[in-house]
Formats: sequence, structure tokens, C-alpha cells
Amino acid sequence: MTIAAALWPRKFPKLPPGLLRLFEVEPGTQVRADCHMHLNPRAHATIILLHGLEGSSESNYMLGIAEKAWLAGFNVVRLNQRNCGGTENLTPTLYHSGLSGDIRSVIFELIDRDGLPEIFAVGYSMGGNLVLKMAGELADSAPAQVRAFVGVAPALDLAACANALGEHRNFVYEHRFVRGLKRRMRFKTKLFPALFPVNGMGGIRSVREFDDVITARFCGFVGADDYYARCSATRVLAQIRRPTLILTAQDDPFVPFSSFDRPAIRENPHIELLATRHGGHCAFISSGRGEARFWAENRVLEYCLQHSTASH
Repeated sequence: MTIAAALWPRKFPKLPPGLLRLFEVEPGTQVRADCHMHLNPRAHATIILLHGLEGSSESNYMLGIAEKAWLAGFNVVRLNQRNCGGTENLTPTLYHSGLSGDIRSVIFELIDRDGLPEIFAVGYSMGGNLVLKMAGELADSAPAQVRAFVGVAPALDLAACANALGEHRNFVYEHRFVRGLKRRMRFKTKLFPALFPVNGMGGIRSVREFDDVITARFCGFVGADDYYARCSATRVLAQIRRPTLILTAQDDPFVPFSSFDRPAIRENPHIELLATRHGGHCAFISSGRGEARFWAENRVLEYCLQHSTASH
């Protein structure tokens, strides 16, 4: 199902073109978003979408939920992580699973500068870890305008996900991720040769090895284990104080279901765990046709509508 969702041909004729917008998330670093705003944005709730590893604002799941949310009356912000979606030139840094401050900065700007009354943050896979990590870090200090958080197949235990990717049955997925990460790093080196004197990538065969050799080296971690320990959302799940939906599949090939069997989720009244028996990774293809085909997109939208008081 994971592969089928990635290859499924989809069109989104009802989603209007997005307006490109740059957000400065720290001095010298910008992230790019494709924004779909209604005529009077302040009269509508806003959903911010964040993609997964090696994805972008153009990923099918981002466009699919964006179209549904737009038609339901939401403003939609399809946000690229640093360096993603062709934005390597917008920052002298790399992207990684600990940069929850980036989406937080975007949310604060939309509240402070745009005056948007309701914000929902929805993240997929790696983006799901970032959204949940941000939710825990904000805890009781989350702005009143932030209504809820959603993590779809969130990679909230980074070490467990890296270990799962390293299993032989997941060779196809890991090979694709590693190839993409290397390609992006080579391009980054061309843009900033003095900052990223990359060597030693030839022997990298796994995501864990990439994180040990590249991510840790250039992002301030001792190694992959240190990176995973410090950046996994599992550390702060118990601190979440706003309505939060975690949607995952028990057969996700590289986000182990055991990651979600923890007191921080079970005992937190603000967190709702919705776990299907089947669904793969960010796939959730149902037997229904048309709008019902991509099941998770409808569940995310229903959850946001449930916690919204804005007109739709």
C-alpha cells in the first residue's frame, strides 16, 4: 500500500494555484510555502501541512489534503522544510528532525502578522515528528489561536524508525531515501562548498549511516544516536496540552507500531490515537472511490473541523 500510494496518479483540479511565500525562521534562513488563502483569510481557519523525509509541498498527500481542506473552507499552507522543494539556496543549513522551531516560527508569523484566528498543524512522517515535538515543547504556552495538532504516521521514535528502515524487507524504501539524501547533499555542497566539505559519502548505505556521518557532523550532534535521542518527539509527548490526533497504521513498514505503545500517549487525555490494522506508510488507501479513496485525508479534515469554530 505504501508503494501504491506513492505511484498512484492523482490530479487536484479543485485546488487553486498556491501563492509562494517565504518565512524567515532564523537569521539567514527562509522556508518556502505555497499558500491558498480565501478572499478574507481572517474569517477562516488555517491548516499548515508539513511533509516527510525527502518530500515537499508538491507531494501527493500534501496536495490531496490541501484540496479537501480548501473545499471545506480552510486556508491552506503547504510548507516545505528547509532545503526541500528546491529551496537549498534559502539557507546555509541542513534540515533534520529536530527543527520544530521552524514550523513554530511560521505559526507565530501567521498569527502576529496575518491575524489568523485559528491554526491547525498537520505533519506527515518526519513532519509528524516535528509537529508533535513542537506541540510538546509549547505545552501550556501554545497561543490560543492554535487549536489542534495532527501527526500522520509520525516518526516519533527516530531510532526505532532508522532500525526498521535497516531491515532487509525495507531495502527499497531505504535505498530511495539514501539516494535522495546524497543527491541533495551533493547539491548543497555545490552551493556552499566552504560550509559542507563533504567526503566519505560513498560508503553510506543506510539512513542511520547518513545521519551518523552527515546529519550529526553538520547539525551539532555527537552521532546518530545523540541526534535521535534529542530530536524524537517521544521526549515531550507527555507535555502536549492541546487536542492532538495521531493517525498510524499497524503495518507501517518503517514506523513501528510499538512506538505508540507508551504511557505518554495512553495517559495523556489530549492525545487521540487512531491506529488502523492496514494502511502502510502515509497511504491509507480504502476500497472506496473518488474522495473516499485516500482515507486518512478525510479523517484529518474531520478532526480539524471538529475543533474549529470558524465559518466554513
